[in-house]
Amino acid sequence: MWLAPTQVKVLPISEKFMPYAHQVTQELKALNIRVEVDDRNEKIGKLIRDTELEKVPYMLIIGEKEMNEHTVAVRRHGKGDIGTQAVAEFAEKVAAEVNERIDK
Repeated sequence: MWLAPTQVKVLPISEKFMPYAHQVTQELKALNIRVEVDDRNEKIGKLIRDTELEKVPYMLIIGEKEMNEHTVAVRRHGKGDIGTQAVAEFAEKVAAEVNERIDK
């Protein structure tokens, strides 16, 4: 996780969720988490599959529910869906995971 060039990839379900996807990206970048938005016009299944092949540790799926509740649906590489979390809670978890590895 701490060594991955891209630690988190944000995958909006459609173009109308792009502004929220960029907002989440900025929040994570402010905490020095390496994050990208996949803004290609593809189906969510293809975006998830491509991100799995890239071995990005975390994927954040963003749709209507997540945007309205200021949350993200989290997927872990190799483990699949691990539920919905608040953006701040997810950022805290990822930062702790990176710092734990760096401190060793």
